[in-house]
Amino acid sequence: MTAEEFRRAGHDLIDWIAQYLEECEKYPVLSRVAPGEVRRSVEAPLPQHGEAWSAMWRDFDRHIMPGITHWQSPNFYAYFPANSSYPAILGELLSAGLGVNGMLWSCSPAMTELEMFVLDWLVDLLALPAHFKGAGVIQDTASSASLCALLAAREQALEWRGNAIGLASAGARLTLYTSDQAHSSIEKAAMIAGLGRENLRLVKSDDAGAIIPAHLAQLMNADRAAGCTPCFVSATMGTTSSLAMDPLRPIGEIAAAERVWLHVDGAMAGTALACPEFRDIADGLELADSFCVNPHKWMLTNFDLDAFYVREPQRLVRTLSILPEYLRAAQSDEVINYRDWHIPLGRRFRALKLWFVIRSYGVEGIRAHIRSHAHLASQFARWVQADSRFELAAPPRLNLVCFRLRAGDEASEALLRRLNESGAIHLTHTRLQGRYALRLCIGSPRTRESHVSAAWSLIQRIADVVLGR
Repeated sequence: MTAEEFRRAGHDLIDWIAQYLEECEKYPVLSRVAPGEVRRSVEAPLPQHGEAWSAMWRDFDRHIMPGITHWQSPNFYAYFPANSSYPAILGELLSAGLGVNGMLWSCSPAMTELEMFVLDWLVDLLALPAHFKGAGVIQDTASSASLCALLAAREQALEWRGNAIGLASAGARLTLYTSDQAHSSIEKAAMIAGLGRENLRLVKSDDAGAIIPAHLAQLMNADRAAGCTPCFVSATMGTTSSLAMDPLRPIGEIAAAERVWLHVDGAMAGTALACPEFRDIADGLELADSFCVNPHKWMLTNFDLDAFYVREPQRLVRTLSILPEYLRAAQSDEVINYRDWHIPLGRRFRALKLWFVIRSYGVEGIRAHIRSHAHLASQFARWVQADSRFELAAPPRLNLVCFRLRAGDEASEALLRRLNESGAIHLTHTRLQGRYALRLCIGSPRTRESHVSAAWSLIQRIADVVLGR
């Protein structure tokens, strides 16, 4: 591809993306292809010679688009928000065009220093504890952030010997704790970090889905009495199933008394801290050793970008740093080399897109985005409560409403299946206190009250069918 061909293709692609985002609600939200269908449609002999861009684009449109689930649709209410915005897309494109690798400061000084600056901006935007200033790093996802926090907690508990001699030789049985409503990444982190799932303690949650601090203390006391060493607690600012908020202050006080690392996962709900009226969910956050939030969920920044903050980041660096001769740099003592702050060596210029987003929307634009979704979720919850066939499965929080049919799990499951088969909207489900529940999560910047109202009308009509009316 020549530079001129790239220009023409690039102009056409930008036009296509703009039109797609303006019109994406015309597509069935959930892809309707069968397993294996996309692969069969693209199967062809390995090309021995280069092909024209027009041929590749034709095949994308013909074979790939039918297999896309449209996360940017205003009728996408599944899982969690996956915001994309024009400034974020341009930042991603520019990052790809520059093609820099920021493993060391010297590899591209602007990449490291802009990341430091933008993450400090985020501390101000979200009113995070002041000790997180200058202590942030961009990870790919919250799962990676939680793993890095656990690795640092493990090394701290082993007095920094684990990496050198291995867990078996260190001679300690380490235990970690999280809610029975926590994200599965904590269990996976326990596996990867070598602590093992048998040493993960699931703390009971209350009727609202939040950790019961007294049970956390009981589990730690029992483990110490059995010769174990508690090393890590993960609290959740907005659980995956229902956006339950763990009480950070009592959890933090227990962790401090036990000298245990406290990590707070605010993957989606952390974005709400931009609005002063929602900051009560962060009460006690100053007690945390680490915190993460995903701007790629609810802050108009396309996937992937997680902001991970660590009190006393030298503990993280001490855990993850390894210095072969080919990575030694003259400025190492004067600068941050982010390769020591996470697992991969190489890293993309992710900060560009977040910088563009914050500058394009400003604080008030980001707040308006969050408040709009919270308002629409509250309105939807009122409609659910006004219909005697339905009930709320959990208190509505921020942009998420969990609800179900009173007729029971089988009816609720049939309702979800028919809704998703319609192609008009896409929801997902969970189980709360053993019962099936539908989740409606509002997150697209294109979702308006008309979309939510139409979704509720469809839900009511299909409920009539499911209930035989």
